[in-house]
Amino acid sequence: MDTSNADDSRDPQARVLAFLADPATHGEPVQRVDTHGASVFLASERAYKLKRAVRFSYLDFSTLEQRRAVCLRELELNRRIAPGLYLEVVPIVERADTSLAFGAPSQSGPEILDWVVVMRRFQDRDLLATMVREGRLEPLMVRDLADTIAHFHQHDAHPVLDDGVSRVRRVIEGNRQSMAATGTEILDPEACQAWMDESLAELAQASPVLRARAAKGWIRHGHGDLHLGNICLWEGTLTPFDCLEFNDEFAISDVLYDLAFAVMDLWHRGHHDLASLLTNRYLDLVNMEPDALTVFPLFLSMRAAVRAHVLATQATQARDKERGLALQQVARSYLAEARDFLVPYPPRLVAVGGFSGTGKSTLAANLAPEVGAVPGARWLRTDVLRKTSAGVAPETRLPETAYSRSNSDAVYVRLLSLAEQTLRAGCSVIVDGVFARASERQAFLELADKVGVRFDGLWLEASREALRSRIEGRINDASDANIEVLDRQLQMNLGDLAAWHCVCAEGSPQDVAEAAKRAL
Repeated sequence: MDTSNADDSRDPQARVLAFLADPATHGEPVQRVDTHGASVFLASERAYKLKRAVRFSYLDFSTLEQRRAVCLRELELNRRIAPGLYLEVVPIVERADTSLAFGAPSQSGPEILDWVVVMRRFQDRDLLATMVREGRLEPLMVRDLADTIAHFHQHDAHPVLDDGVSRVRRVIEGNRQSMAATGTEILDPEACQAWMDESLAELAQASPVLRARAAKGWIRHGHGDLHLGNICLWEGTLTPFDCLEFNDEFAISDVLYDLAFAVMDLWHRGHHDLASLLTNRYLDLVNMEPDALTVFPLFLSMRAAVRAHVLATQATQARDKERGLALQQVARSYLAEARDFLVPYPPRLVAVGGFSGTGKSTLAANLAPEVGAVPGARWLRTDVLRKTSAGVAPETRLPETAYSRSNSDAVYVRLLSLAEQTLRAGCSVIVDGVFARASERQAFLELADKVGVRFDGLWLEASREALRSRIEGRINDASDANIEVLDRQLQMNLGDLAAWHCVCAEGSPQDVAEAAKRAL
């Protein structure tokens, strides 16, 4: 049944496939893209997705009614997050003269031969995977993607009762079986077994957190397949699409496991800064317990293991020898990465301070992926905490009353509390604020001593002219500081900075980051 042969006797969908591939059907040329379970036909501004009449261990599209149901399910699930892309489900019908045509969505009867999901078409260059490969992905796009995923997980992905552990164990065991099924020539059996042992050990350690997260409702029906090939730039915004529709077992998970696919993809492709940004922005917006990051390395590892066995399987099926060898190498790299994600790192605390315009947040963003376990340190920023505590988006301007001494003190108390909880959970932290008062700096030095982690403070310095220029050039930033605020800061008595490393912030972000890394 899994064949593209045009002979009706061998492929019951042959006529439908020929109809969809015919330029006369659409009045223009058609491009066909095949996946393991579907054929997609691209014509002008539309895409038509036909479920293939196939049956595998994890999906069954073998009957017309099953294909209709899964098309409707795909439309329902994807309209949660990409309503502008998904239009309708329509039948392919046979007319009285035996020719085929698109029917009406509500049509029924024996003349229906199959069903297709109708989508708006986007260009291949707008796939996130393509944008990353071509170096066109910008941090602001990643920030907006995090906002989209966070909103989806909080408002559109419905909670599911679960113990939080059994589902993770099933994924790990499924990965082991899939790795074994690829044979021993591609993925080293000892490395596969080592990953299995390390994953189960990590699961045992993470189980209390996973159970607590499940009890708080973080097991949800999410996207299920949120890699970079299932995200596109649509109307100026990165938009996830192609939610996993054929098996709820794969789509229901801890929301951090849902997020982990995109983060793992970015990390694997060398964009560690963007992987860290996606993670931290998401955590800024989703009100989770500070120990959330403790389970993230396991989730990243599981996603990398999935990629390893999928690519290994593709390597065994490759008709071109050169491509097969290339896929083998990539599969092995994912398995190695799956193990690397589980390597523990001792937590540490880094504080980045300085007056407005010194580039504290730019430096913190550059340092975060290099501090602690993958995808890096939890980056806690006073400007963002102030906004989220007020119930507004980080880039929303607040009135001056929000910056009163009492409100600012409350922000630093909150920052200190979150940093402590995150460190005690075993995760590294970077705190980012002005830290102009000696008492604020001392509090974080004492916190590190109390928790028993290494502390490094970085104080950024630059001329008033440089600071003024940067403040005036800010766009879409969480900081509300203006020149008046800067002038007040410059009059402050900083006190003793001996416990902090002073770093010149006059240069480029790369120069400042290199100087900071040397200090660390």
